[in-house]
Amino acid sequence: MNFEAQLAGEVRSSGLDPDEQSARRRRRQIAIAAGIGIALLVVVAIWLGWHKLHGGSSGASVKAEIPRVSVLSARISPMTTNVTGTGAIAARRDMPVGVVGEGGRVIQVLAEPGAWVKAGQILAVIERSVQAQQTAALAASVQVARADAKLAEANLTRARALVGNGFISKADLESKIALRDAATARVNVAIAQLNQARATMARLDVRAPAAGLVLTRTVEPGQIVSAGSGVLFHIADKGEMEMKLAVNEADIAKVSPGDTARVTPVGAPAAVAGTVWQVSPVVDAQSRQGIARILLRYDPTLRPGGFAQASITTGQGQAIMLPQSAVQSDAVGNFVYVIDRNNRIVRRPVQTGMVADTGVAIMSGLSSGEQVVATAGGFLSPGDAVQPVRVAGG
Repeated sequence: MNFEAQLAGEVRSSGLDPDEQSARRRRRQIAIAAGIGIALLVVVAIWLGWHKLHGGSSGASVKAEIPRVSVLSARISPMTTNVTGTGAIAARRDMPVGVVGEGGRVIQVLAEPGAWVKAGQILAVIERSVQAQQTAALAASVQVARADAKLAEANLTRARALVGNGFISKADLESKIALRDAATARVNVAIAQLNQARATMARLDVRAPAAGLVLTRTVEPGQIVSAGSGVLFHIADKGEMEMKLAVNEADIAKVSPGDTARVTPVGAPAAVAGTVWQVSPVVDAQSRQGIARILLRYDPTLRPGGFAQASITTGQGQAIMLPQSAVQSDAVGNFVYVIDRNNRIVRRPVQTGMVADTGVAIMSGLSSGEQVVATAGGFLSPGDAVQPVRVAGG
């Protein structure tokens, strides 16, 4: 039996007209299509609502994940150019004092380290009993010589009175004159010997060659000293000190005599003002350093032999100053991170200058007003998106 015969049989069995059956089937198909359309609309509406809800929260989450970084504005500030370093403190003019005479046993020491002395002041006294007796004997010989000279002068005077009367020949007169001259010469010799003895005895006193501050003393009463005993005292001329600052060859050219300096001895509560008075004309071939000598007036904190830090002011200028945390370096060189208009990280190569307590001077590579990452630059990379947060004072 074919399909048409079967369909005709069903129509006859249902008792409906074939046209009515076709109309019912079309209405049923329309209803099914309408239901499917409504279901699709519901699904689309649900999907749009879910996307709107969850899509917005995702954007907020992404925004929340963008790191916050501290930034500051690059500004040009007054800058003092300094050369810094360390060095030793010493007397500017160290005067070693020893025995200049024959020496002997020290009977008295009159100066202590830290004492101020005048030029010629006695520092130590050496026993001189033998020299005193020799001096007394020479003083007596001077008196004898003077007496002989006086007698010779008197004899000459009488001879001159008698030569006119013919009682004394001219030869005798000339003999009297020679005797008088010899006696006078003996007086001069005796006086010279006495003065020599007195000078020799005076040299037994150890004296200060100039006014200054006694730094060291290496002699005690009872000690036997001589010209070979070495230095007994060290004296700083006028009490002036100096610091010998070792400066690398790149900076030594910036230092000139007359530059002001601040010197802080180790352990001292404050710095001492000084002035560069000499710059070494040579650079050490091994260390590649030169010496700047800083004159320092007396201060109790300045102790020869001690170390100190010094800062020499070599000039004034202007530059962008950044905290040391903002400046980074790698194999390529020094750089900073700046924030562009899109709040993204940009690497900026810079040339740095002096480093001070106030920060690092940027000599080139950065413009005033640019936003610079102040901290945490080591955790960022060029192109990263950030949320800039201005630091106080930046």
